[in-house]
Formats: sequence, structure tokens, C-alpha cells
Amino acid sequence: MAASILGNVRTAAHLSHRILHPFRQNLSCLQKSHAIQSTGIRHGVVLPSYFCRHVASVHDGDAVSSLSKYQDRPSEYLESEEYFERYRTETVWNGYRRNHKGGIPPQKTRKTCIRGDKISGNPCPVCRDPNIIVHYQNVKLLQQFISPQTGMVFDPTRTGVCMKQQKKLNEAVDTARNHGLLPSHIPPVEFSAEDYSTSHDAVGSTPSLPSTLSDTWYKWYGTIEPDENEVAKVKKTYAAYLK
Repeated sequence: MAASILGNVRTAAHLSHRILHPFRQNLSCLQKSHAIQSTGIRHGVVLPSYFCRHVASVHDGDAVSSLSKYQDRPSEYLESEEYFERYRTETVWNGYRRNHKGGIPPQKTRKTCIRGDKISGNPCPVCRDPNIIVHYQNVKLLQQFISPQTGMVFDPTRTGVCMKQQKKLNEAVDTARNHGLLPSHIPPVEFSAEDYSTSHDAVGSTPSLPSTLSDTWYKWYGTIEPDENEVAKVKKTYAAYLK
């Protein structure tokens, strides 16, 4: 009798655990997803269930913009009070430091900050803020990643941006320049007077037709005899290599 009662109790406990476990799991995921939407992406949050995977997939790739109210107007976020309270007048990547072991930072940034069900600890400056949307029309954001001296996009080791977002930045900058939204930086080139010299017959005035057929129209069409002194100097210099 006691054995049967004990078996029924174990069966009921096992069933209650299987019934209540999905509800507890979804409740924890709802709390985590609410924290992500209200305060941005938390550092090191692991989302194990199907619902949590859906939340993480929403943040992954271009879908991250669906969580932002600035989806249709990404440039307005940089002019909002919300942006000023968080970044003041600094760039979005100013002061960012990736978590790593030791005092020497890694030579390359991570491939992406969101991998499947997991969000990496201390995401990059673009992935940590869902309101930051990389788009070719978001000129103010793109200018923060372009060097004013060289006109080149900053290396990701300086800004801390992951490789996935860095690729989007490079494509957005190229598209913005093609549309005329960003200036194309052309480095100055110094030319010498020799580049514009017209002393050579090839770029000078065309000579007149020769009087006889034996004469060449241009002097380099005929036989050119080298200077004997120059030939002697060359042979002396390379005497050890000449057979």
C-alpha cells in the first residue's frame, strides 16, 4: 500500500514538473525580452527556448531595426534627446572597450555579436543599441566612422564594431557616396614640370614631311646609336655578371 502511494506521488510530481516547466521557461524569456526591448541588448543574455530564439532572431541582422521606433527615419535618432542623454556629443563608439582576457586586446573584432540563441557579452557599439540603424541615408552616423583627414572608414579595431556591422558600414558609405550624400575624398597629387613638358617630339608639334624617302619622319624610327661612354660605364659596373 505504501509503495503504491509513493509511486503515485512520484508520478504526480513528474507530471507537474513537465507541465509547469514550459510556463516557467516562457515566463523567464518574456522577462528577458522585455528587458531587451526597454533597455537595449543586455550583456551575455542567453535565450534557450523557442520563444527566446525568436527574440534573438529579431535582433539578428536587419530585423534589429524592427524593434526601433526610428525604423523609417534612422537619422532622427541622432537628433533626439534620447541620443543626447546616452552619448552627449561623442560618437557612438567613443570609449568602447571589448571584454577580453589580459591587457592586450585581440587583433580582430568578433564576426558578429548575435549568434543563434546567444548574445555576446558587451556587444559592439552598433549591436548594443537597437536605435542605431546602418543605412546609406543616415549620413550623420556614417560620418562618425569616417576619418576627416583621409576620408577612409575607420578600422574596426579602433571603433570596436563587429565584422558583420563593419561590412554594412562599408556598403552604406559606398552607396551614400554614389548617391552624392557623402563627399568622395580625393587625395592631392603633386605634379612636376616634367609631366607637362612638350620638349619631346612625341608630344610636341608634328614635324613636316621629309624631303626624301630615305629620311625618317621621326628620328626614333631610324637606327639609334648608343653613347660609347655610357656603354663602357655599364659594362664596367656589371663586369662581374657579364660572361
